[in-house]
Amino acid sequence: MLLGVALDAVLGDPRRGHPVAAFGRVASGLERRVYADSRVRGAGYTALLVAGAAGLGCAERLPGARVPVTALATWAVLGGTSLGREGREMARLLEAGDLDGARRRLSHLCARDPKGLDEKALARATVESVAENTSDAAIAPLLWGAVAGVPGLLAYRAINTLDAMVGYRSPRYERFGWASARLDDLANWVPARVTGVLTVVCARRPDEAWRVLRRDGGAHPSPNAGRCEAAFAGALGVRLGGTNVYGGRLERRPEMGDGREPEVRDIRRAVRLSAVVTVAAGVLAATVARSVG
Repeated sequence: MLLGVALDAVLGDPRRGHPVAAFGRVASGLERRVYADSRVRGAGYTALLVAGAAGLGCAERLPGARVPVTALATWAVLGGTSLGREGREMARLLEAGDLDGARRRLSHLCARDPKGLDEKALARATVESVAENTSDAAIAPLLWGAVAGVPGLLAYRAINTLDAMVGYRSPRYERFGWASARLDDLANWVPARVTGVLTVVCARRPDEAWRVLRRDGGAHPSPNAGRCEAAFAGALGVRLGGTNVYGGRLERRPEMGDGREPEVRDIRRAVRLSAVVTVAAGVLAATVARSVG
């Protein structure tokens, strides 16, 4: 697992032939065949794909395969390095005053409507996305790999990918994607809270990060995202949350933290904190895996 973390740190996501992209193509093809406006049909779709991904992970049991398969699977499912690159690219665009470029680039991090967002709103969106995705992209897969090996790594990434594909409250997916969305919430419940605690441990101001995490972590409408965002808000000394627009729908999120609004310079601070938290999670996951093994 630590070798996989190192591969992700050095190489990032594969440029071509990414296994997650291949899984997405399979999931899209299956959706076209089985889609119906039905929770039962959606649950079957989710179960089949997640079970299939977990089944592929059993390749670690082949003679001599455990180390290379675990390392490659860990590398394939981690996204921490790519997350950091996207954050730094947003910082670069904003530092250069390229608001139009930053608005276009924001879609690489989140589904928020970037139209009309100014520099501070783009900075806040980026910091919030880095905080939330630290759990999804790195901590959650590592923890699932620690307790369930390669099947856990692949099953988690399948769950998270399906949530990104069909886990929306839209006319098409509100029922069909219900199982994927709820399973993603369940799979991330513990990792999100571990992310919050590790953020406190890694923060320069752990007391403030812990205070904001405890006070504001449960205020977010997501059962998991708030823990990550609140811990980052306290650790960075900023205030996150507020009004967001998704697909023309206005959402007012509770504010987290007591500091100022995020500024462009806070993006790079958030990326550095995310990287440190990921390394800490890698050490924790390896320790847990060794104990379980």
